[in-house]
Amino acid sequence: MRYLALACDYDATIAHHGKVGEETIRALERVRASGRKLLLVTGRELGDLISVFPRVDLFDRIVAENGALLYRPAAKDCKALGEPPPDAFVERLRRAGVTPLSSGRVIVATWEPHQGKVLELIREMGLDLQLIFNKGAVMVLPAGVNKATGLSAALGELALSPHNVVGVGDAENDHAFLRLCECAVAVANALPTLKQRADVVTNADHGAGVVELIDKLVEHDLREFEQALARYEILLGRQNGREIRIQPYGGGILVAGPSGSGKSTLAIGLLERLAECGYQFGLIDPEGDYEQVSDAVVLGDNLRPPGVTEIVQLLQHPNENALVKLYGLPLPERPAFFAGLLARLQELRAETGRPHWVMVDEAHHLLPAAWDPAWLTVPHGLGGMLLVTVHPESVAPAALTSVEIVVAVGGDPGQTFRGFGRALGIPVPDVTEDLAPGEAIVWFRRAGAEPLRFKPEMASIERRRHRRKYAEGELGPDRSFYFRGPEGKLNLRAKNLMLFLQMAEGVDDETWLYHLRRTDYSSWVRQALKDEALASEVERIEKQPDSSAAESRASIREAIEQRYTGAP
Repeated sequence: MRYLALACDYDATIAHHGKVGEETIRALERVRASGRKLLLVTGRELGDLISVFPRVDLFDRIVAENGALLYRPAAKDCKALGEPPPDAFVERLRRAGVTPLSSGRVIVATWEPHQGKVLELIREMGLDLQLIFNKGAVMVLPAGVNKATGLSAALGELALSPHNVVGVGDAENDHAFLRLCECAVAVANALPTLKQRADVVTNADHGAGVVELIDKLVEHDLREFEQALARYEILLGRQNGREIRIQPYGGGILVAGPSGSGKSTLAIGLLERLAECGYQFGLIDPEGDYEQVSDAVVLGDNLRPPGVTEIVQLLQHPNENALVKLYGLPLPERPAFFAGLLARLQELRAETGRPHWVMVDEAHHLLPAAWDPAWLTVPHGLGGMLLVTVHPESVAPAALTSVEIVVAVGGDPGQTFRGFGRALGIPVPDVTEDLAPGEAIVWFRRAGAEPLRFKPEMASIERRRHRRKYAEGELGPDRSFYFRGPEGKLNLRAKNLMLFLQMAEGVDDETWLYHLRRTDYSSWVRQALKDEALASEVERIEKQPDSSAAESRASIREAIEQRYTGAP
């Protein structure tokens, strides 16, 4: 299940003219019955909300006062998420004739056209406050407090990730919390700007629109909207400059090829980009090949394997990733250990939707084909698994059944595809071409597409290594740049980018411009350094018709320094 929670605005979303209809209430009850959490995110003050909506018990958490107050209906207690403005501020607003005027635990609210008086007083008193608007309402809140910060606090208490939340709203103050949600929905009566930025717009308005959304949520987990969420797709690599991306949620991925072919490098890069986007992962490392992975807490060492409970407790925190070292565990015991761990991870996923990804290195050892209990432990349709192996035919078919994307690396990708096909007893593409170092072939199995040859996106640690090599290392004679000049009188070899920049400052303008007009600089970057982004920028500089030698030198230097001598 992808969406474990529904976050709703109140006014003009689940409510119409301040009231929630019976059909909407029954739909909200269906959400709870499906095992999902319900959160209400409203600009109203809590007492006002309860007076018009007695069914606050439907919600696991209520974010009131536009993000400034968190209420727990089951416990009937609340927590302020910001400091209220001083009493003198409210009193001076009253004396200035600002009416209507109300104060909550934190929020101060009025209506247009009083925003000018409110802002003037904030400046005069030197207060760290902000104005937020909601269809004519003017809300005064501490700087940085909004519906998104309030929803984040609520999700933190429930141990849920925003990636497992669908949100629905209608007005300008809903932008912030809808941006936080994985799927942002606007009801049909929403403001045009909100509908433009939403992933989905309902056909019906107000509560009927929410009912429409809930029907699709409970029935099939909003699968029909997956194409609308392309903004979350993760970069896998490039084919002739065209990006190849994968969905961050769905079926499994198999990365296979011989030892030393780049499997771990490709997998690390993919995990890094998932983590950068806030998707949680657990990495099972049987042989100690992933110690360079960042953004993960290491569990276990050479002498002691981690406990299953220890791993699960860590992953209960949405912002923590786990690197699980198993090389302190004897090889014969690893499959049974992983079987127990996977069962617990599946329980955690059912409760929280996390970890979003589980990467299993040496999958043929941890999920061996001859392992009898595999079909019981690995449920059909298991998603979010990244399996890395040398021998796909030796992996349990129950695990391979859920693989939707096959990535082959190494010189003979056809062998990988044939092994995958034999394991499952299915036809696979006939791949006969060999791969050069740094290349891979991807097959989107479910889509029935033809395999694509591409260049995987490197992990940041690999990019840093390459940057140091190109910036300060020594490129071979065939990959160095040579300043020769228009008549070939020079033969100055730049073995790396730093030497190139030093020589560029020393050569005469005629030599510099000769290579510039021939686009030699961008050709060198493109062919020798394989850096298409930098090559395109240098080429743009080269093609500026009126650029002088000094101007083009400075521009190319800046482009190189920004990419190779700045922060990685």
